[in-house]
Amino acid sequence: MASASTASRVYLTLIGLGLALVGGLFFALMWRSYQRACEVEAWPVVPCVILSSGAEERQIDPNGPIERRFAVLYGYEWEGVPRESERLSLRGGGWSSQDEKLQVYEDRYPQGSTQQCHVNPSDPDFAVLQLESKAPGYSLWFPALFVVGGLGIMAGAWRR
Repeated sequence: MASASTASRVYLTLIGLGLALVGGLFFALMWRSYQRACEVEAWPVVPCVILSSGAEERQIDPNGPIERRFAVLYGYEWEGVPRESERLSLRGGGWSSQDEKLQVYEDRYPQGSTQQCHVNPSDPDFAVLQLESKAPGYSLWFPALFVVGGLGIMAGAWRR
């Protein structure tokens, strides 16, 4: 009977360890995303001019839908040096077959308009028009539940 009890404890420990590791992995990824969003928000803001904006198209499969994404080119000046960037955000623009999503960006960033862009002071060639969402930081509690739950399962398995 003692070996069955030890086997069940080991089994529960492995289950708890798996939950804690998966929760820890997602916690770390979400924390990193939150920190990046905070870092970009702290970058200096400079005026920039939209040089071109429009749609880029691709079709991966001849039978599949045509996908589009917003493509932008803007110019800005950093420490007296003119520069250009194509980055909408850190992650870039996503591909979509829905034209409504693309139209929102085209309306927001029309060619010739003046916008505000965030410039990375350590690499001034890297600039973005949009900030990243801080939502991952506000959702850290969810993967933390898996970490705490997994540790609780491991502790409970060996409690007498």
